[in-house]
Amino acid sequence: MLIGLPKEIKDNESRVGLTAGAVRALTRRGHRVLVESGAGLGSSIQDEEYRASGAEIVADSADAWAAQMVVKVKEPIEAEYRHLRPDLLLFTYLHLAADRRLTHALVEN
Repeated sequence: MLIGLPKEIKDNESRVGLTAGAVRALTRRGHRVLVESGAGLGSSIQDEEYRASGAEIVADSADAWAAQMVVKVKEPIEAEYRHLRPDLLLFTYLHLAADRRLTHALVEN
């Protein structure tokens, strides 16, 4: 499976959805992982650590979002809605009660 790890862009969010160790576990099982450059910096994980764990570093968030599965910490914000699509498996925490627009964006896509 192609797995994408975009940078978190929600205000005050510095965590990342996958550690380098998690990437290593996934790539050892045959998955391909695309990590947006700088995605792990807020969690003190450098691009080189991801690369050494088998990830491919991509410069643009759209490349990470183009994967079959996207792993995030926080729900998508409005600027990320354009990446939602019917065949996307989104692995993240969702707080839908607080955001009607996000709920509709997810249902529509």
